[in-house]
Amino acid sequence: MAWIGLAVTPARRRVGATEGLRPPLTPMLAKAVDAVPEASDLAYEPKWDGWRALAFRRPDGVYLQSRAGRDVTTYFPDITRAVTEAVEPGAVLDGELVVWEGERTNFAHLQRRVTAGAQLPDIARRHPAHYVVFDLLSAPPGRPLLDRPLHERRALLTQVLADAPAHLTLSPQTTDPDQAAEWMTTWTAAGIEGIVIKRLDGRYEPGRRGWQKVRAYRTTEAIIGGATPSINNPETLLLGRCDQHGRLRYTGRTTPLRPVQRAELAALLTPVGPEGSHPWPQPLPASWTGQLDRPQPLPYSPVIPTIVAEIDVDTAYEHHRWRHHVRYLRLRADMSASEVPLLIE
Repeated sequence: MAWIGLAVTPARRRVGATEGLRPPLTPMLAKAVDAVPEASDLAYEPKWDGWRALAFRRPDGVYLQSRAGRDVTTYFPDITRAVTEAVEPGAVLDGELVVWEGERTNFAHLQRRVTAGAQLPDIARRHPAHYVVFDLLSAPPGRPLLDRPLHERRALLTQVLADAPAHLTLSPQTTDPDQAAEWMTTWTAAGIEGIVIKRLDGRYEPGRRGWQKVRAYRTTEAIIGGATPSINNPETLLLGRCDQHGRLRYTGRTTPLRPVQRAELAALLTPVGPEGSHPWPQPLPASWTGQLDRPQPLPYSPVIPTIVAEIDVDTAYEHHRWRHHVRYLRLRADMSASEVPLLIE
């Protein structure tokens, strides 16, 4: 192993070497690629299943900013307290907010903090958050590091977090592509979504997709229960699995289908007749689709749930649903709906 010790998105802005960093600041982002690249000047980090956040350590406390530019400070009193106690003023950290449940991250516990209200202190006590930090954008007492290479920022970050409590964790990083590949296969059970790839000599460019990411996928099956916008032109599929009582439960939605896939499915899907019944409401409730940034009900065309689809899914699966859109691969004409794995309560 080669270890190395929800509002309007803010506009990108170039920060000079003598200007202090202030929120809102758009985080640097990653673009999706299909495979983990290999090169001697690359570093690999786990892609955590949590909330991206920048932590601005001010003289009077801490300001936590979400990826979308929102102030999320009040939702994480445990993190703001830890950063205040362990990090000197002037530092700006970049990382991921996660909540562990046993040996796996639990995204739902993060979401509950937003709606907890007066119960927030109790939720924070029972399900404490951790801040997995992977970059340092400003060093105490306020020295911007955006133009410094990643390997220098990482070395300084290691020093900043040297005596930090358990709530503040330095994210693992390696230069060994084999180690990164092992994370893709062995760490997904803990909630790791994939790998982020960064250049060791790369500067931090707010708002730019200058990093790369590879998601960890696996193949499984689901039953087609609906389509949008219509069965004659199915742009996306609504998927489900039966519970132990035989009721079809909604589990997720596909990414847009290719034209050849649309034509194939339009010829095979059967609409529910006027007198027929369907187990899902019309439209789908906004809470079902998981689109927290645009919470609107989703109209759809219900179909008789007899067709089985093979899909690619990632590790973000909670409350019996895939939180991210899944990728449709092909029909499974050799399988009946009864052969699809059950949704276990």
